[in-house]
Amino acid sequence: MLGYQVRKLDVEVGAFKGRIRALSDRMQFHDPDGVAEQAGICDASWSMFGQLWPASQVLAEAVKYIDLRGRRVLELGCGLGLPSLVLQYRGADITASDHHPLSEEFLNYNATLNNLPIIPYMDLPWSDVGPERERFDLIIGSDLLYEPNHAELLAGIVEQLANPSAKVLISCPGRGYRNRFSRCMAELGFELDERRVPFSVGEKPPYKGRLLVYQRFH
Repeated sequence: MLGYQVRKLDVEVGAFKGRIRALSDRMQFHDPDGVAEQAGICDASWSMFGQLWPASQVLAEAVKYIDLRGRRVLELGCGLGLPSLVLQYRGADITASDHHPLSEEFLNYNATLNNLPIIPYMDLPWSDVGPERERFDLIIGSDLLYEPNHAELLAGIVEQLANPSAKVLISCPGRGYRNRFSRCMAELGFELDERRVPFSVGEKPPYKGRLLVYQRFH
């Protein structure tokens, strides 16, 4: 008995055609040992990692053709890990990260489900990133700016984990904190290319969602 209910979803991103195991709905909750509570994850947000969000699909589409030569890639807040799975399918040097106690289990399951090698995973609380962490050339994430303090926390993660020359790619469904994050990134030397993109089928321009592409050259 898992203690929660799951379903499998068909996904198609470029040449990658596969399946994703997700929670069956947003009402799921299972934390018998209090691990999620200790990680600061309340019962109302426990199931959020286990959904296939439009922002994740937008990010997966954005990375399906991105240049990967010589790049170490990190996905922040990977959840079910669709962008990481697409990158693994492409042969990228990809590491996924999250802080939900079940994220690694779902990521591993989904990699195996699609006949892909297991993706290296880091448990990464944004408020506690030590100086010993490795560095990356490309950092990606989807819908990460939904709380007031996330702009500063996310910029702090980038500061500690990005190489001097690096790209950061964030899909954002129109959160109000993205401008604050962009200001933080500018202070770190990143230039922004902001692109409006649809987040749902049939959505008409001007689109509310954004693909935020930050680049820093050293």
